[in-house]
Amino acid sequence: MIQFRTLARRGASLRRITPLLAAFLLCLLALPVMAQDGSEYWYETEALNPGLSGAASAEVAPETPRQSLREFTAAAGADDYDKAAHYLNLSRLSPDEQAQEGPEIAMKLASILARRVWIDWSSLPARPDARIESSQDSSGRAGQPRRDLHIETLEAGRSAYDIRIARYKPSDADAVWLFTPQTVANVGPLYAEFGPRRYESMVPDTLKRRLFGLWLWEWIAVPAFAFAVFLLGWGTYSMVEAFSRRVSRGWLKAGLDRSALPMAMLVMAGLVHILLTWVISFSGPVQTFLRPALTIVMVWGVGMTALRMLDAGLHRITLRYVGDIDDKLGRDEREFYTSIYALRRLIVLVMVGFAAIAILSQLNLFESVGTTLLASAGVLTVIFGIAGQAVLGNIVASLQIAFAKPIRIGDAILFEGEWAYVESIFYTFLRLRTWDHRRIVVPVKHFVGQPFENWSVTEARMMRGVHLWLDPLCDLDALRKTFDTLRHEDPDITEPDEAFTYVTDQRPEAIKVSFYAMMPDPSTGWAIHCRLREGLLADIRDNHPEWLPRERILDVAEPEETMSAPAHRAGAAD
Repeated sequence: MIQFRTLARRGASLRRITPLLAAFLLCLLALPVMAQDGSEYWYETEALNPGLSGAASAEVAPETPRQSLREFTAAAGADDYDKAAHYLNLSRLSPDEQAQEGPEIAMKLASILARRVWIDWSSLPARPDARIESSQDSSGRAGQPRRDLHIETLEAGRSAYDIRIARYKPSDADAVWLFTPQTVANVGPLYAEFGPRRYESMVPDTLKRRLFGLWLWEWIAVPAFAFAVFLLGWGTYSMVEAFSRRVSRGWLKAGLDRSALPMAMLVMAGLVHILLTWVISFSGPVQTFLRPALTIVMVWGVGMTALRMLDAGLHRITLRYVGDIDDKLGRDEREFYTSIYALRRLIVLVMVGFAAIAILSQLNLFESVGTTLLASAGVLTVIFGIAGQAVLGNIVASLQIAFAKPIRIGDAILFEGEWAYVESIFYTFLRLRTWDHRRIVVPVKHFVGQPFENWSVTEARMMRGVHLWLDPLCDLDALRKTFDTLRHEDPDITEPDEAFTYVTDQRPEAIKVSFYAMMPDPSTGWAIHCRLREGLLADIRDNHPEWLPRERILDVAEPEETMSAPAHRAGAAD
C-alpha cells in the first residue's frame, strides 16, 4: 500500500511537471522563428515614408530585390516619380520633406542609375530573403539569408559612395525592399558629379527614348564623337611626325617619331574624358564600356610615350659614349651597353607593374579579379604553365643573361657555325648580326641551352690560322720566310712577332701547313686572314708551283706471261 501511494504521488508530480517541460520545449523550438523576426532577415521600423501618400502607397510592395529595382526603373521610365519615391527609405527626412523632396530624389537617383550603373538583372536575387544559393560563394555565406544588398560603388570628389537596397519591415505590414537611407543621402553628391551636363538640355525630347538599351540620341552621338576623336588623333599623329622631321637633335627626332602613335592615343582618350566630364554624359552601358577603355588607353599612352622617349635618350647615351656595335669596343664599353639594355628591361617591367596596378585600382577590379583567380587557381596554373612556358622561360633566360653577362652587346661570337655580333638582347630573343649584315633571331632559351664561342669575353684580339694543303716535298723553311715577310708588311697586324708555322696534319698525298698570327679583333682579323692566304698562294703559284698538292698514280707493268696467258688460252679455245 505504501509503495502504491508513493507511485501515485510521483505520477501526480510528473503530471504537474509535464506542462512545464512542454512549454520549455516550445520556447526552444520558437527561438529560430523569433530569430527570423529579428535582425537576420530584415530591419524593423515603426513606419515607412509616412509623408508619402496617394494610390501608389498601396501598390508598392516589392518583396524581392529584383522586383524593387525593376518597378523603380519602370516608374522612373514612365516619369512617375511620385510612385518611384515609394521605393526609397526616406526615414531621415521629416514627413513634410518626404512629400516635397521624395519625387525629386527619385528622379536624381534614376538619372544616376541610368548614366553610371549597368544593372545585371540575373545577379539580383528573386527571393524575398535574398538567400545565397551558390555553394561556390567566396564569402562563406552560402545558404544564408541577407537583408542588405550592394548594387554599385561610385567615386565622386575623391570619395566613394555606395548604392544599396535593404529589407525593411514596418510594424503593421509585410517586409519590403527599398533603397537605404544612406543611399538617399548619397544622391546629392552623386547627382552633382554624374547628373546631366549643360548641353544635354539641347537634345530634343523625341530622342530621349530607349532603343536596345540606349537612348536614341546616343545612337547618333556615339558615331559622331568617334569620328571627331579619330580626326583629332590623326591630326595629332601628323603634327608629331611633322615636328619630328624639323627637329635637329637625332635622339629627340627618333623619340618623337616613335611616340607619335601613343601620343595620338593619349590625346584621343583625353578628349573623350573631357567630353564626358563637361559636355555630355552617356548612359550606363556606354559608360561601362568607355570607362575601362579610357583608363587603359590613357595609361598605355603615357607609359609608351615615356618609354619610347627614354629609349631614344638611352640610345643617344650609348652612341655618345660607346659608338657603333662591333668587336673593336673595349670590354667596359660592351658591358655598359649591355647594362643599358638590362636597365631598359627593368624599367619596362616596373612600368608594366605600375600600369597594371593603376588600371586595377581605377577600375576597382582587385576584389573581383582576386576572387576569380583564387577560385580558378588550379585551372589558371595549368593554362599558364602550358601556354606561357616558352615565354616565361625566355624571360627568365634573358634576365639570367642580363645579370650573369655570359655575352654582352657587341661581343663577337660563333654560334652554330655563324660568326656574328650580339646586336640586341630582348626579353624573349636575341638579335645577332653576321659579318655580311644578315640578322639571326634566336630565342633566348635556345641560345642559353646551346654551346657557343665568345671571342670577346675578355679581349677582342685572337689567334687565327691560315691552313694550306701542300705537297709533302715542299720546303717548310721557305714557307716560314714567306709568311714572316707577309705578316711584317701587313699594316693591321699589331703583334707580328706572335706568329707560328706548323704542320698540323698529314695524308698520303699532302700535308696540312698552318700559319698562325695574332689578330687585333675578329673583324680586322678576318680581312688579314684573307690577305695572308692570298699572299701565300700567290708566292707558291709564281715560285714553287710543284708544291701544290697533286694526285700520284703508280703504273707498275705486269709480267708478259701474265698478260699473254689469257689470250693464249682464249686462242686455244677458239
